[in-house]
Amino acid sequence: MKVLLIDDSGVMRKMITRALRQSGVDVDSVAEASNGQEGVEALGKDSYDLIICDWNMPVMNGLEFVRKAREFDETPIMMLSTEGTEDKISEALEAGANGYLTKPFTPDKLEAKINSLV
Repeated sequence: MKVLLIDDSGVMRKMITRALRQSGVDVDSVAEASNGQEGVEALGKDSYDLIICDWNMPVMNGLEFVRKAREFDETPIMMLSTEGTEDKISEALEAGANGYLTKPFTPDKLEAKINSLV
């Protein structure tokens, strides 16, 4: 599986990548972007099996990314954020995200959510 990981925190990107590798998900590669705009650019250059996207980022936040990505791409998107209210989750799903997982998370929870999406 080829994953695009979008999060403004380099430390969080490393933690998510480690959790992906510790989970039972078969991950071939993880491409990284530090904001939604970089994520849109990455989607324009390559294809992915899954996108994992944070909500709160500079330049273009996760919700804006989801809306923009849905204009031209149907890759499953999982929001992974500290924003865990029902309103935020509903807003992300209505914008086109396919799933939502709140931080903190475990590799097992990450694996279960990914398996429900792909």
